[in-house]
Amino acid sequence: MSVQHNYQLTVKWTGNTGTGTSGYRAFERSHTIQADNKPEIAGSSDPAFRGDKSRYNPEELLLASLSSCHMLWYLHLCAEAGVIVTGYEDHATGKMTEMESGSGQFTEVTLNPKVTVSDIAMAGKANELHKKANEMCFIARSVNFPVRHICKVDIGE
Repeated sequence: MSVQHNYQLTVKWTGNTGTGTSGYRAFERSHTIQADNKPEIAGSSDPAFRGDKSRYNPEELLLASLSSCHMLWYLHLCAEAGVIVTGYEDHATGKMTEMESGSGQFTEVTLNPKVTVSDIAMAGKANELHKKANEMCFIARSVNFPVRHICKVDIGE
């Protein structure tokens, strides 16, 4: 049995400097992302596309979606497998190729999770579960480029 989940949010352009889109340089790429009862996210385009570097851009948000989805599935799978994770941090990277036409697309993303487990005996299973997390991640399953993993497991308290 499949279950359908629906999501909604509002993206609002806030970059009208007075003349709208009268020219390519006449407007800011600033916008807000808002979902019910959640803090607003300040967005823009990448600075390479006249964006504000102090705001999140869509490319960063795509990386964040992949990284957080993977982490949440990974933690779920570890809990089920008896792997006690006490720390998790990922420094995700992505490659996007811009075409001559101005269009572009991501060609790959690499997740670099550093996981801390409570016991050395859990390290092997902790590494192994990243593959299953990638197979389960809703976002990774939805993209048309590879999502790779370079995992490191540490032993902590």
